[in-house]
Formats: sequence, structure tokens, C-alpha cells
Amino acid sequence: MRIDGYTRTCGVIGNPVEHTMSPAIHNTLAKVLSKNLVYVPFHVPEGSLSAAVAGAFSLNLLGLNVTVPYKSEVIPFLESLDPLAAQIGAVNTLVRTAKGFRGYNTDMPGLYRAMCEDGVQIEGENVLVLGAGGVARAVAMLLAQKGASQVILMNRTLEKAGRIAEEVNRMAGRSLASAMSLAEYGSLPEGYSFLAIQATNVGMYPRVDAAVVEDAAFYRKIHTGYDLVFNPARTKFMSLVSQGGGRAYNGLKMLLYQGIIAYELWTGARVGGDLAAEAFREMEKAMTYRKEES
Repeated sequence: MRIDGYTRTCGVIGNPVEHTMSPAIHNTLAKVLSKNLVYVPFHVPEGSLSAAVAGAFSLNLLGLNVTVPYKSEVIPFLESLDPLAAQIGAVNTLVRTAKGFRGYNTDMPGLYRAMCEDGVQIEGENVLVLGAGGVARAVAMLLAQKGASQVILMNRTLEKAGRIAEEVNRMAGRSLASAMSLAEYGSLPEGYSFLAIQATNVGMYPRVDAAVVEDAAFYRKIHTGYDLVFNPARTKFMSLVSQGGGRAYNGLKMLLYQGIIAYELWTGARVGGDLAAEAFREMEKAMTYRKEES
């Protein structure tokens, strides 16, 4: 690509950030759409987040993605917040405005678009959410918004899951969510077949031989498993879901669509299905290169 005085810069800030797949998404979109834009990762050390956001604005960056551990920490340094990001309490996309950056959450819309493409519905479903961190909280909010029948948050620490369940119920205005200790998975109600969303980092590369629950009986209650981990492409959770007779998906399409929505916010472009598929292929290539180098 040509880089000149008119080139706009976007990127991702995090710590660490070297593993990111996002350049494969955004630089592919820019190339195909003939946008004079380049996307690069920025490693922001602990304690430097405020300076990084201010510096990005001063350097006229068009926008930023935000990854761990800064998705909530970045909020005080923003000019404004989109209502969805405020509700979730996490930001992964910064969009330049006249006075500063506006924060958005494209993770949950990205997950929803990915699930729709994979034919996984939420409305009327009985859903298990494994985990009780920030991602699990955002997933539970999405499930409430999209009409899930019930949501059971399963976590090692019951109190954390309980706090999220209470918050979701207040937001939903109904008794939708409940909490359960992971150790009590055997007491899940009989007669239900669940959609399960794996929202922890268990099974993520390089610790690929673990799942939060490993009992085959648990997975026979799951008709569809969605693991938000994308590296490795097939996690142990996914394998156990398949062995139990269910459909299994990873989080790579969520990553794709959160990036596409961010790109659309930055540029005003609209990304169609063919271009999304091309960006997805570039992400898969990037994962292959990384494995060959490691």
C-alpha cells in the first residue's frame, strides 16, 4: 500500500498486544475498499493508558480498538460513551470526535452477528454462560436483550456469578438469570437442552488441554457450544461438545465482526458478505503463520 501524508492510522492498544489478529481484518478491508488507512498494534505498558489515549488523539489517529486489560480502565479517559458500552461497562472501540474519543462496545454486536451467521439463535433459548468476568457479564446482557428464556451463570466463585445475575435481572426487569457454582453442574435441571457460551480463557493457547468442565455427562445436555476463545481454532470445550452430540463453534467470527463494526464506525463504509469472507480468510492465514513461527 502507499503511505503518504493523507494516510489515516488506526490501531489496537493493549498489554500484551503482539498476538492480535486485528491487523489482518482492517488492513484487508482498507486494501479492498481502497481506503488510505493503515492499522497497527500499540503495546501500552501498565500505567500509561491515559497518556496513550491522549497521545493517540494528539497524533490525529482516526480510531482505536482496546483489548485486555484496558476495556474498562479506558472509560475515564473518553469524551463520551455509546449507551451500549455504558450499559456493559466495557469499551473495545474508540471513535474520534471533535474533542476526544467516543467509546463503543462492538464485541457483543460482533458476537450476535457471528451467531446469526452460524445459525445459532438466542430468542427463547435456555443458556449456560461459563464464567463471571467482564466478558461473561457482557454476554449475559446480550442474552437478556435478545430474548433468552433463561440464563444460568456458572462460575467457580458463586458470589461473582450471583452479582451478575442480579444486575442482569434488574436490567431485564424480570427473573431471567441465576447463578450456579461450576462444581454443582450435575444439578442442572433435567429435561433441558442448553446453548452454552464459554466465556473464560480456559483452553486458550498455549494451555489447550483444559476445559472448565470435563465430565462427558455435562456436555450431553448441550445442543450448541460457543467458545469465545479462537486460538486454538478447536478447543477442548468444542471437542467435548461435539463428542456429546452438539454443534461447536469458536470465537474467530466474533473477532471478525467486532472488527468489521469498528471499521464501519471509523470510515462510514459498509462491509458486505464477500468482503467479510475475504477478511476471515486473511485472519485464518495469520493464525497459520503464527503457529508456523512458534
